[in-house]
Amino acid sequence: MISRLAFTPAPYSPDVEELQPDEAETSRKLAETMVSICEKTYEDSGHAIRAVHAKSHGLLAATFEVLDDLPPELAQGLFAKPGRYEAVVRLSTTPGDLLHDSVSTPRGMALKVLNVEGPRLPGSAQSTSQDFIMVNGKEFNSPSGKAFLKNLKLLAATTDKAEGAKEVFSKVLKGIEGALESIGKESTAMKAMGGNPETHILGESFFAQLPLRYGDHIAKVAVVPASQNLKSLAGTKVDTGEDADVIRHETEDFFDHETAVWHLQVQLCHDLETMPVESTEAWDETKSPFITVATITAGPQEAWSEELSREVDDGMHFSPWNGLAAHQPLGAIMRMRKLSYERSAGFRSERNETSVQEPVRCPFGRTAIGQADRLSGQHG
Repeated sequence: MISRLAFTPAPYSPDVEELQPDEAETSRKLAETMVSICEKTYEDSGHAIRAVHAKSHGLLAATFEVLDDLPPELAQGLFAKPGRYEAVVRLSTTPGDLLHDSVSTPRGMALKVLNVEGPRLPGSAQSTSQDFIMVNGKEFNSPSGKAFLKNLKLLAATTDKAEGAKEVFSKVLKGIEGALESIGKESTAMKAMGGNPETHILGESFFAQLPLRYGDHIAKVAVVPASQNLKSLAGTKVDTGEDADVIRHETEDFFDHETAVWHLQVQLCHDLETMPVESTEAWDETKSPFITVATITAGPQEAWSEELSREVDDGMHFSPWNGLAAHQPLGAIMRMRKLSYERSAGFRSERNETSVQEPVRCPFGRTAIGQADRLSGQHG
């Protein structure tokens, strides 16, 4: 139990954000570029997929449990009181086309907590979910909205082209990234282009990277392995040479018999000068460490199937703008991406047999909370 914090968190107010004069135009161009990626892949396959994070590796029913006795600074928004919720976890990799796993790009976790209560963010009034979108790196890969647009246009230009060349390029980048990490450095850009280490996705820690409102305060969110079976997979290499879907198959093998437990953690902003909302850089963890406020538990289950893919990959969207007003995304990049999330989901919903809808209960035909009760205590 956390009795008190070692610092006083900075208060949230609307003026912590700095609106940019060209945000509307950049937002429009980002959305257009996102849709252009969707159009390219749809033209070839006849099936509409996401503009980013198109390939899923795990689609999981889970239980989300807010901890008891959080101090007032942490008992905010969704975390204001203890509670248990059904949730959906989607594990993915970043490209907008469905590539061989040897093209090793950053991994993502999207978390949808179902049936939460409280005032909603604009545009999400028809939903009762709280979404968190995370990847396995602490810093966003672009320092500004315009830089993000430039990188996205490069991605769009290579979508659905020359997969063999991407595999070769990825192999080169993985070698360079490995050399950098051996001397204690890393390159977010190289990882984004295909140089992400070929490690087991279930050993990864995931970070929202950009800040959000945390009730009366400001925070960043992370999900980290808590059970020993996940911790033991951290840094474990996966052979991507032969099996195009090895990340998915490793995930399926794990959930045939194992239970995964993650901690959801928050890092509170305590100084807007050194931890600015508009910066994409990581905040200093020596001054404000990540603190656990909830657990996520997923028991043995079918971790991926064509049916699950229709229900989640086709039938759901995940957006940081789908949630409570108490957890409003903050910063220019978060604001400029809002339209892109809406357009990408709309594109899929209009073209696929399964339309995009917000679930009110776990869609997998099983009760995650009951499952967690049965499995409680099996894994530390």
